Amino acid sequence: MNHSERFVFIAEWYDPNASLLRRFELLFYPGDGSVEMHDVKNHRTFLKRTKYDNLHLEDLFIGNKVNVFSRQLVLIDYGDQYTARQLGSRKEKTLALIKPDAVSKAGEIIEIINKAGFTLTKLKMMVISRKEAMDFHVDHQSRPFFNELIQFITSGPIIAMEILRDDAICEWKRLLGPANSGVARTDASGSIRALFGTDGIRNAAHGPDSFASAARPGHGQGLLGKIVMAIRDAGFEISAMQMFNMDRVNVEEFYEVYKGVVSEYNEMVTEMYSGPCVAMEIQQNNPTKTFREFCGPADPEIARHLRPGTLRAIFGKTKIQNAVHCTDLPEDGLLEVQYFFKILDN
Repeated sequence: MNHSERFVFIAEWYDPNASLLRRFELLFYPGDGSVEMHDVKNHRTFLKRTKYDNLHLEDLFIGNKVNVFSRQLVLIDYGDQYTARQLGSRKEKTLALIKPDAVSKAGEIIEIINKAGFTLTKLKMMVISRKEAMDFHVDHQSRPFFNELIQFITSGPIIAMEILRDDAICEWKRLLGPANSGVARTDASGSIRALFGTDGIRNAAHGPDSFASAARPGHGQGLLGKIVMAIRDAGFEISAMQMFNMDRVNVEEFYEVYKGVVSEYNEMVTEMYSGPCVAMEIQQNNPTKTFREFCGPADPEIARHLRPGTLRAIFGKTKIQNAVHCTDLPEDGLLEVQYFFKILDN
């Protein structure tokens, strides 16, 4: 590996003390994983070259938020031609839609998407109106099955996702398989429609023919599919779900009740805004155990000993990276749901 090779980005950091955006040149040396920062305005070195393990080459592209020594930086541009040429990749985004017939299999489908090397960059569960559905499927307007299609797609919630990888549009189509689920079972047996679809209309998922926009990856939501499956299998229903990229101010506001109570407060905050999070509203019909019990003790090590079947026992790494946050007090449940789905969504 070439130790002198370096990539340069222009990054912005919001300085809460001065209430202004500061602009830096961020240098990354892949040879030894070190970083260096210069203040663009006064041409001073802000951080001299230091080894830093938490930044990786795949985190470096335009639009991504990266954390460098607990400062959240947004990469807004390439800093030189070399970086633009080397890292300006063929990453594309495409839309992936889970249709009403397959929402109960969302966990499995997200897991397949993940294993195929996609990054989930946006996700929202929603019900679409008849008009939205007609606009969305305008290319099928003259087809005999148009009315049936519209009726089906508006018959329950759908999950819309934006997914990212090299050649995403082609790859997602391949993963979906032929539009007719019967044909898919014969011609592409491992595809999503072969596995979860019923016919040509109830065919589990959808992808557009083309969809282009700038790339912005998240990281570390490789567990989402598995967690969604586990929640369903434990008898809970997800009634709303959306992915958010929170900034430090939002996270501090959200976790305010833990300030001064939990010694890991600062690490909790940093972890929560280090990448996208997915908020879910959980409902259950006949509560044998509460969702909070299903999450398990906050420390995954303790959870593995005492409550091995819980979400944190299975998916948690450390007390900070413990996979899920769950409302602590029943009366906060509604507040937290509103915080995400009403306040942050706007």
